[in-house]
Amino acid sequence: MASLAARALPLARTQSSHVQRRLLSTTRVVRQEATPNLGSVPPAKKPVGAFRGGIVGFLFGFSLASSLAAYHLLEEYKLASAALQASVEELQTSTQKVSAHVRRIEAVEKDLKALSESAATKEDISRVRAEMKKLYDGLHVEFLDLRAHVWGIQEDVHALSKKNSTTVRIV
Repeated sequence: MASLAARALPLARTQSSHVQRRLLSTTRVVRQEATPNLGSVPPAKKPVGAFRGGIVGFLFGFSLASSLAAYHLLEEYKLASAALQASVEELQTSTQKVSAHVRRIEAVEKDLKALSESAATKEDISRVRAEMKKLYDGLHVEFLDLRAHVWGIQEDVHALSKKNSTTVRIV
């Protein structure tokens, strides 16, 4: 390989000398030949100053932070609104239950008032009790009278049966 590199080196020197001569040769035609217009060179950008970059960075960061804060605030608002809505619905349900209980209590009070108006008082009960006692005593006396009467009839029947048993009757 070393021999190959040694042979290629003088050949490369002879070729490069020809290229150099041609490149360095200038003629009047080549000098007068018009160069093509490749466009204008854009003006160099001004470097962004530290102050201006700081303001832009601050504004970008502030807008990003405020948008995130607004997003979180909106989420919190949605959660609080949902909790409030659930609380209102629960309150409505409990209010309906309470109003149903109040209606039942009013109906019971109405029935109680009607019953208390139609119910007897203690005085009425004591008066009725006294009347019942009189009736019971009267019935007892009548029962005893009836019993005495039946006993008398029984005695008479018994006495007659003794008399009839000694005499024979032919009919």
